[in-house]
Amino acid sequence: GIYHTDLPYFSVQFHPESNPGPRDTEVLFDIFISTVQRCIAAGKVEGPVEFPGTAAAKERREQTEKWERELASDDSDKSGRIVNGRRIRKVLVLGSGGLSIGQAGEFDYSGSQAIKALKEEGIYTVLINPNIATIQTSKGLADKCYFLPVTPDCVRKVIKHERPDGIYCTFGGQTALNIGVKLKDEFEGLGVQVLGTPIETIMVTEDRERFATAMAEINEKCAKSHAADNIEEAIVAANDIGYPLIIRAAYALGGLGSGFASNEEELVALCRKAFAASPQVLVERSMKGWKEIEYEVVRDSYDNCITVCNMENFDPLGIHTGDSIVVAPSQTLSDEDYQMLRTTAVSVIRHLGVVGECNIQYALNPHSREYCIIEVNARLSRSSALASKATGYPLAFVAAKLGLGIPLNLIRNNVTKETTACFEPSLDYIVVKIPRWDLKKFDRVSKNLSSAMKSVGE
Repeated sequence: GIYHTDLPYFSVQFHPESNPGPRDTEVLFDIFISTVQRCIAAGKVEGPVEFPGTAAAKERREQTEKWERELASDDSDKSGRIVNGRRIRKVLVLGSGGLSIGQAGEFDYSGSQAIKALKEEGIYTVLINPNIATIQTSKGLADKCYFLPVTPDCVRKVIKHERPDGIYCTFGGQTALNIGVKLKDEFEGLGVQVLGTPIETIMVTEDRERFATAMAEINEKCAKSHAADNIEEAIVAANDIGYPLIIRAAYALGGLGSGFASNEEELVALCRKAFAASPQVLVERSMKGWKEIEYEVVRDSYDNCITVCNMENFDPLGIHTGDSIVVAPSQTLSDEDYQMLRTTAVSVIRHLGVVGECNIQYALNPHSREYCIIEVNARLSRSSALASKATGYPLAFVAAKLGLGIPLNLIRNNVTKETTACFEPSLDYIVVKIPRWDLKKFDRVSKNLSSAMKSVGE
């Protein structure tokens, strides 16, 4: 849309469907009516009339100019960025660790992009990643690279030795995220600031019970579930919810220890497996056979929020996303369904306080508009690399800049060089991701796909 800077004239085009697109711009109808009412009361439209959009635009322009002045005046003594009142000159990036099924190589893309973004901002980058087969560990990317295991002890030692100002825990998959959670109470004492999404938000998304409570606060629907700390609690929860159920492990990687139970015997067997991988399990209503939809969402510290890409799993719910054929953009959603899930994604991410990039997964009933939020990954996920390549929008690159407090409207689009990162890509093509397995290397392994991931790539 366009508007006049002085006179109360503005024009915006909505898609002429019964349920038009993003609800973000609904406020324009209120602005239009109030502008008409003010003009009628004034009895004229000549001369400057204060249009509500003008003040916001002026404030945004002033903020942009201030940022540009700061950027221009930065010299070597003032290198880096100020985040929460503190200048960030050196940043530690956590990689995803050694190769394993569930993660490793697929997070190389996000880590490499983050390092490029930090270097562009003149920030000294230190990387911890023992995986030598990655691009991010190549000479010329990070300023310093430690080929050490991504464990609390090693990370602590590197922090004490390097004294970084900030740390990123969201570019190394679940491994790096778990390190952030384990060391959260030590970061302040070590003089390190967590950049991007706060650890508290990460803990809410990782703890299934706290996540369900957070969603209830904004009246969003999660599957009926109970967290259990032992098998007895799991049995009580199962009887309350009713079979069939899905059992998930908290803080687990690639759906490890999860599965479906249709009776108590299967439940006990699954719980034994899940508790070997995690201190908490979630007993949840099974939605096997529903559509599985994902949205990649980006939010900056000024509360600008956009959805960059939505994807649909070719397989119905019940098969891990990593083992699923994924199509972007979604093919079977009506515009009404798409906008309903998009609106939900934006309100959820704002409520959780994510800064940077995250991914939200839904189960959608194919026979009705009933949906449930499965989970939110408050980090760059496997799907983020796919979404970046599918849309040409560099999610990890943008997320690294957002973690430094730069607003979306000031990050330049590297393709056009003129527009900013504050846009939602529109695809006139389809991208398909197909997983790859290497099961010949493992004896007696089951080839049945389920909620625990078995693929080694895509």
